[in-house]
Parts: sequence; structure tokens; C-alpha cells
Amino acid sequence: MAAGWLIAVLVEIAGEPKALRHYFAVGHEDQGKAEWTAVDWAQRTGRVASSPVGGEEPVQAVRALTEAKMKVLGLAQGEVRELGWRHPRRWLTG
Repeated sequence: MAAGWLIAVLVEIAGEPKALRHYFAVGHEDQGKAEWTAVDWAQRTGRVASSPVGGEEPVQAVRALTEAKMKVLGLAQGEVRELGWRHPRRWLTG
């Protein structure tokens, strides 16, 4: 059962030729709430893409996070962790 979510948001940054995928770990069980929370955080970085880019949706739940995984990585319930632009392999294993 999901205790949190790994969310990817496409963000348009000034000077970049295309939108970039920005990753967030969100400690909300509800997927919709986690996605909207990630969008709110992504808007601090730039403008969230309004339509798909290169076949990728602007907001995408990449993976559900179990309570055990959140505990191992130190993500508390209700917390948001900005993971940056790189593919978060550590959050996708196990």
C-alpha cells in the first residue's frame, strides 16, 4: 500500500530549449494530493508545462512509496523532498 509517491513534473525554465523533468518525493498516501503538492513545489522553480512534451505528461506519478521505503530514506508523512533534475535511482530501488 502506498504511503507516499515519487512524482515527476515537467518544468519550463528560462534559457532551456525544452521543459525539464523535476522529481519530488511526497509523503501523502493519496496520489492526486501528492501530484498537486509536487506541482505547487515545482512552480517555485519555473512554469509547469501545460501539455505533454515529447510524449511525457506534465505531471506523472512515477512510483508509489511504501512506508518502509519512506522510513529508510527519511521521508516523513506529509513531507515533500525536492529531488532535483537527475533520475532518482535511489528512490526507485526495492
